[in-house]
This record gives sequence, C-alpha cells and structure tokens, in this order.
Amino acid sequence: MRSGLLPLLLPPLLLVQQCGLALATLRTIGALRRGPGALGTSEEAGGGPGGVELLLRRSKRGWAWNQFYLMEEFMGDSLQYVGKLHSDQDPGDGTVRYVLTGEGAGDLFTIDQRSGDIHATKRLDREERSVYTLRARAVSNKTGRALEDWTNFTIKIHDINDNAPTFTKSVYMASVPEMSDVGTSVITVTATDADDISYGNSARVVYSILQGQPYFSVEPNTGVIRTALQDMNRENREHYQVVIQAKDMAGQMGGLSGTTTVSITLSDVNNNPPRFPQGVYQFSIPESAQPGSVIGVLHARDNDVGRNAEMEYKITSEDGRDIFKISTDKDTQEGVLTLNRHVDYETKRMHTLRVQVDNRYLDPRFRSLGPFHDTALVKVAVEDENEPPVFQRSSYVMEVLESAPVGTIVGAVSAMDPDNNRSPVRYSVDRHTDMDRVFNVYPGNGSVYLQKTLDRETLPWHNISIRAEEFNNLNQISRVPVSIKVLDVNDNPPIFATFYETFVCENAKAGQRIQMISATDPDEPIGGQRFSFRLAPEASVKANFTVRDNNDNTAMILTLRSGYSRLHRSRYLIPVVIADGGSPMLSSTNTLTVRVCSCDRDGNMKLCNAEAQALTAGLSTGALVAILLCVCILLRGARRQAWSASRRAARRTARGPDIPARCATPRRWRTASCAATSCPTPSSPRCRGDLPVLDAPGLAPGALDNGTRRDFIAQRLAENDSDPTAPPYDSLATYAYEGSGSVAHSLSSLESAASDGDHDYNYLSDWGPRFKKLADMYGTEDSDKDS
Repeated sequence: MRSGLLPLLLPPLLLVQQCGLALATLRTIGALRRGPGALGTSEEAGGGPGGVELLLRRSKRGWAWNQFYLMEEFMGDSLQYVGKLHSDQDPGDGTVRYVLTGEGAGDLFTIDQRSGDIHATKRLDREERSVYTLRARAVSNKTGRALEDWTNFTIKIHDINDNAPTFTKSVYMASVPEMSDVGTSVITVTATDADDISYGNSARVVYSILQGQPYFSVEPNTGVIRTALQDMNRENREHYQVVIQAKDMAGQMGGLSGTTTVSITLSDVNNNPPRFPQGVYQFSIPESAQPGSVIGVLHARDNDVGRNAEMEYKITSEDGRDIFKISTDKDTQEGVLTLNRHVDYETKRMHTLRVQVDNRYLDPRFRSLGPFHDTALVKVAVEDENEPPVFQRSSYVMEVLESAPVGTIVGAVSAMDPDNNRSPVRYSVDRHTDMDRVFNVYPGNGSVYLQKTLDRETLPWHNISIRAEEFNNLNQISRVPVSIKVLDVNDNPPIFATFYETFVCENAKAGQRIQMISATDPDEPIGGQRFSFRLAPEASVKANFTVRDNNDNTAMILTLRSGYSRLHRSRYLIPVVIADGGSPMLSSTNTLTVRVCSCDRDGNMKLCNAEAQALTAGLSTGALVAILLCVCILLRGARRQAWSASRRAARRTARGPDIPARCATPRRWRTASCAATSCPTPSSPRCRGDLPVLDAPGLAPGALDNGTRRDFIAQRLAENDSDPTAPPYDSLATYAYEGSGSVAHSLSSLESAASDGDHDYNYLSDWGPRFKKLADMYGTEDSDKDS
C-alpha cells in the first residue's frame, strides 16, 4: 500500500492520561503529517516555538494501528470525539472525501467527510455492546476515484463502574435446626455485577451483613450465611430477618452496592419433654355406663411441634388397668380415658389410676435434658344408679325329651336386683322369641316349663328369651337367652334311603345280586342307627327273590331262581321289612318294584316293558315318536299295495263289494266297550250310550244281526279287554267286519290297526334291537299282575 489513512485520536490530554490510551496508525508508507489539532505540537517534538514541521520518512511499513477507544456513558453537552482519519494523499484543500460504513455508521457514529473527524452521536453502554467494527476509505471529489481501499477498524467501549451488584433473589427463605452449633451453614446468597470483570474492580463484589447480628454472619467472598450464636432456642424465638449487602469495587469507598433479605426460621428439635399441667385429675362415671364410654380427657403440654410433640399415654398402676383404657388422639395429642368393662357402685366406688405420658420420638442428643415423660394421678368416682336385675348366668342351656308331656319343668333361671334395696324380681317369656307359645315360666321362681308337645324331627332346638323385671320398677328389665335342646326318642320307623329303580335280567342266575338297599330314619339314637333287613313273611312262600342283611345298615336283594320272562311277567313286588335298633324297636314294610328286562351277556339292560321302553332304549320321546311314525308309513304303504291288488282281483271275479260294518267304542285302562245300537249284545253292561253305526248303502238292516258278525265283534272286544300293551288312557278301538268269502279279503285301512295276525312283523327284528319290541307287541299277550 503506497499511501494509507492516517487516523489520529485527539482526546483531551487528561482523558488520555486517565485511561492510558495508546496512539497508533494504520499501516502506511510515506510521511506521517501532524497538522493542526493533532496530538502533540512542534514544540513538544523539540522543534521549538516556531511550529517546526517534523517530517518522518520510512522505507518500510511501520505503524500497525487499527483500533479506537471510547469511554461509555459520556455525559458531555457536545458530541463525543472518537478520533480522526487522514490520508497522506489529502492536500487539505477539500478535494478528498472520507466515507464511513459498518456497525453504527451514520447512526451512532458520524464522520466529517472533509476533515475525517469521527464523533459519537449518542451515549453508549458497554453492557449493551462493547465493540463496533467499521470500514473507511478516502475518495477524490474531482474524479470520484477511491484514493484508499476500504480499511477495517474497531471502536472499543471502555467500561466504567455504572452497575451495582444484584442478588439472584430479592428474598431468600432458609431454615436451620434450633440448638445448632456456631458456624452451622444456613444458606448461600449470590450477587452479580454487569460491569467488566476484566477491567479494574468494577465487578469485584464483597458481602457484609447489615441486619441479623449477633445471631448470624456472612462470609465476605462466598456469601455463605452461618449461625453466630450458641444454643438458639426455637421456643424463645423462631423467625429472623437478615439483611445482606453486596458491594463492588472490592468494597472500597465509592463502590456501588445492592441488598437482599434472608428470612431464616429455626426448625424444631425434640428438646422439650411433655408435662402435665396438673398433678391430679378427677372424673366420674355412672355405673350403668357401657364399655367404650369416654370418661375424660388428659392433655399434656409439649413445647415442641409436629413429630417432636407426639405423645403416648398409658396406665402404669395395677388398680384399674383392666377396667379402664387410655389412648392418644392423633389430632390433638390428648389422652382419652375410656371404660373397658362395667363398673359397679356396690363393689367399688372410687378408682385411682396413675397415668404416664411419653414422647413418641426421642432425640438422643438431648437425653440429658430429660426425663422425657411425666405422670399424673387420675381418680374416677363411680355413681350409683338403679340397675335392672342381673341374671346369674349370661345364657342358659336346657334339655327336654321330645316325648315329655305338657307341664314338664325344663329348667330354671335366676336373677337378682344388684341395688342395695334388693327389689323382688318377676320373670316372663319374651313372646317375640316364642311366637308359638311352646314354653312358659313361673313368674315367682323362674322355672321354665313345657306348654305344648314337641317334635325333635321338626325343630331340634328352641331359642327363647326370659325377661326379669323389678316389682317396684317395671322399667328396669333385663333379658337372658335360653337355648332348649329337644332330646330324641325313637318315634319314627326306618324307610328306604331312596327310590330304587331295580330290574332283573331274563337270563339272571340264581343267587345273583340285583340291588343294594339302605335305610334312613330321622331319629338320632345314642351310638347311631342300627338297621336290620328281612323279607316280609307273607312273601316268603314261593318267593322269587330274597333279602340278605349285610349287618352294616345295608342289604342285598338276591334272585332265588334262574331265568325270568318279561312276556310271562313284567314286574315283581318285593316287601322288605326294615327295623331299627331303638327302644322301643320300630319297623316298617317297604315295597321294592323289580322289572324284568332283556339284557346282554354282561348283564347290561337292553329292553324292559313297554312303559320303560323309551328309557331303556336311551331315546328321547321325540326320537321314539319319529321312529314309530316311519314304521307306520311303511306299513301303510304295504297295506295300500295289497288293497289295490285285492280290488283288481275282485273286479275280475265280478263279485259285489263286501260292505264293512264298524262300531267305535271308547277304551279306558285296557277296557273296551261297544255302545252302538247295532252291536251284537245291546243289553250287555258294556254297551251303553248311542253311537252311530258306519254302514254301507244298500245293505239290508237285518244283515247286522247275523251270528257271524256278532261272534267277530265279541272276539275283538275280548282281545282288547285283555291286551296288556294297551295304553293306560282313553283311546278309540275299532271293530270292522267285511264278511267272508271275498278273494280280496279286508279292504279296510282300519283293519291294519285291529288285526296283527294277518301280517308278519318279524322283519322288524332285522332292524336292530330297538325295533324288536314293535314286532313282539303285535299279537303278544303279557300280564302285569303281581304274585
């Protein structure tokens, strides 16, 4: 750079001396000219008073100057002078113009374009900004050509002590345990100063205490507050206000300062024992008071607070320890004295207790201040009251035989008036507990007697209440529970323990067990029941079964022969005599029904009589009905085919049709009766009523009286009356006769339901064991008679 800017700083000399500012220039080649107004004069340079011009010539770059200094918070009336920019190419005739750009140019900083003088237009604050970077150059006014390139320089704001220390909090809250040692740390306060800590002592802070001595002190350099007095007691004073000052300039005179308040509370420690405010307490209680009743309250005092003031009360004397009880109310820390069991004025009129109170939580550091407990005497006076009668027992248990006659004495109760006057007592039964009036009591002596007969099996226990009241005061009533046990007598015969569904297989062998039986008896003899079993004497003749007693309250039913036929006999009735072992001995005859069933080789039941068919087959009623419906449909189809063939054959023979005559009669319980006027025996007792006769047109009226038809209907009537498979309810039986000699035989569909002999149903056996019964039922007679 052949030529350069020459910045000159021309502050007052005094200001330069105070701030210790140095002069410098931008790097330049050429002469450094000090014109008018520049720092220093020709005289100061040693040239004498003539203003001798000092001319410096350099062959190399010398000065390396690129920084101005400016004091913050300038308070002068005129603009604050910053410095001067000057180019060695400026002849001083105004042909050179100086240009300034950068941070704050034109706003905070202005430049005289002709002279190059820089001024600050506003008061600057270092805490807002401490350095500004700007650029300057010299331009020819004639040509507009830059005489100097852009050159950067900075303006640094010098700090002054214009900020006081500030605490991080305006108020501090702290606590320290009472009785703490001297020097115990309480809290640390901190203050900050916005001034430049690297320049002088403007930001160096020291702490001092303005208020709070002699209780507390503060460390000057750290701000730690400590206790300064021994054994500070919370009970004497709990809260302290401490004022702390922070001052800059290391605390020297002229420094700025700030203050804060520290609120210090002494926290409690357990250094005070509990104390009763009085040595003797007196209370009274009526003798009628119930357990749990509050007698009085004791309140010991403890100067501590919170957990350190929690107390426990206890009775330490032997007298009254089991009668009274004391507990601590957690909210009020009071000792609540209550009644533990009844007191009696006639027995003891005054109780004296010794009660002790202790701190629940002790601090071992202060045991030497103890003992941390206190005692007091408590006197409880018992007040006399008119009490109701008192029974000798709290409850009574009595026994009576269930066979006892009315008027039998069951037992007795006894009560007396506990008061000194000993009033007579009268007894009665509380009828709310004996609504049926089974018992009563003699009013004068309390004897309980029977008023109605008893049945142990109906009600084995009776629980009643007996009242006792004073003759002279009917309001004084007491009650006692009386439980009366009804003792058993042998008055019930034994019976079967359950209903037995017993069967015997057709292929059963002699001596085979078919049922195990047991008995029950509502009686409860001493030592338990002892039952015996035997076959009734009337059934011993020609018996098919026998009873064998197992001597353990059970018995077995055994077969006496081999082979049983359900077609010959479908069931047997076995009378079994069961006797108990009571006194007197009671017995009863119980009948066991045995069905005859077909079984497999393992003795598993397959099929029994018609009534049990649905059960033995293992089918539901709906399934059985569906199977029977299918069978009926098949049979009806076969009948219709036979009917069609017969009709065709009849036409070929050119014979006239046979006319069927039918008589419908109601049936009930296997009994059939015909009640048509055209029946063969109208005078018979079975024929009653007047039912219509189904006849064919063209048939002579006298034709119904011929012997053939009469015999036919009588035969069918006998068959229906003796049919063992007939259902046990009302049904309709039909009797149809179509004459004789027809090659078509019967043409009636009703014939299929009345005659089974014309058809072979053995093919149903091929359908399995479930359909075998259907084939066996048609044309098969069975007897349900018992023998």
